[in-house]
Amino acid sequence: MLKADVLMLTRDDALWRHWQKIDNKNWHAVRGQSFEDLKAWEAQEHALVLVDADLPDLPAWDDPAVATMFQPLKVIVATTQTTDEQAKAVLSAGARGYVHAYSPAIALRTVLQTVQQGSVWMGPTLLARLLRGIDTHVPKDDAGAWAEILSPREKIVAERAAMGHSNQAIADALHITERTVRAHLSSVFTKLNVSDRLALALRVHGIR
Repeated sequence: MLKADVLMLTRDDALWRHWQKIDNKNWHAVRGQSFEDLKAWEAQEHALVLVDADLPDLPAWDDPAVATMFQPLKVIVATTQTTDEQAKAVLSAGARGYVHAYSPAIALRTVLQTVQQGSVWMGPTLLARLLRGIDTHVPKDDAGAWAEILSPREKIVAERAAMGHSNQAIADALHITERTVRAHLSSVFTKLNVSDRLALALRVHGIR
């Protein structure tokens, strides 16, 4: 099986050495050192790109140039200091993932795989905080229709997941195993035609 090239944009040599550890039978790291290096990848639709948030020539996240460059690609933004504000900004700019730059190589491989498969990655802690913010602050449409195709237990699991509860927290609250929670969520994702917990939360909360 051919390895998938992953463009990794950073001028930090120590970070580049860390990211090279991602290399395995599935991924091949290709280094870039400027935002301009993205231009060579624009034609490679859905290509994976890991971007150091501290890249010196990186425009502001709300600069239209960022959205234009990110749009055809699957971009993951990595930073040494994660914040909710930056997470929202990079996702609004079109990034598919937000991660700590020095996450272990095995974790970074999981992020790459998740984003390559079409999902969004933010990490469980940040995702939980954002989902709680959605539940509290965002105006909602009528959201009742989604529950009609779910079983009563699936509905409860979906609601708790949409509020940012972890699988283990849901299992403890409902007195079931975490494996059962995963099975319910898999069924929920299929029935609602969503690919990740963020998309599930938007659907449950009636946000379009």
